[in-house]
Amino acid sequence: MARTNGKSEVNPQEIDVAHELPPGEETGDDIASAGRVTTSEDSALRAEIQKLKAERDTLVDRLARLQAEFENSRKRAAREQQEFREYAVADVIKSLLPILDSFERALQSPSSRSGEFRDGVELIYKQLQDALAKMGVKPIPAKGEPFDPHLHQAVEMVETTEADDHQILEELQRGYKFKDRLLRPSMVKVAKNSRQ
Repeated sequence: MARTNGKSEVNPQEIDVAHELPPGEETGDDIASAGRVTTSEDSALRAEIQKLKAERDTLVDRLARLQAEFENSRKRAAREQQEFREYAVADVIKSLLPILDSFERALQSPSSRSGEFRDGVELIYKQLQDALAKMGVKPIPAKGEPFDPHLHQAVEMVETTEADDHQILEELQRGYKFKDRLLRPSMVKVAKNSRQ
């Protein structure tokens, strides 16, 4: 080392090699540059987090809108079904009103003969059957038919030798079908023939 003006200067040829940093250890400059890389990585991560938060908020908003839309659709469908039912009932009532009118006329007419009254009631009964048939309501055949548990309800079993076993002897209350759907089973008396 040479001294000039009381200060020591380092001669490049006199460097103490024993105190050099071994390879792999970082100098201050290396640490500073690594800090800058970490800071830039940190900025990139923060930007990515902000992007993901914005995407999450968008998805949450979209989910809330879809849920509200679904709820509105469900309410609208329920309201439309209720309106459809009400219109269907109104159509049925409209077709029954002429029959009600006929009953009122029959009750108001001063008929002295019971035969005329019976004819009027039979005519009204025919009107009602026709109105129900137009809507798709059909009576279930019962008397003389074999018992079918899907269409008939047995109220009584009658011991007899004059009819086949499980044949319907009498219809106590008529059953009806609407198109292919059972509205009400026929209430019937059924034969029990032990000889067969």
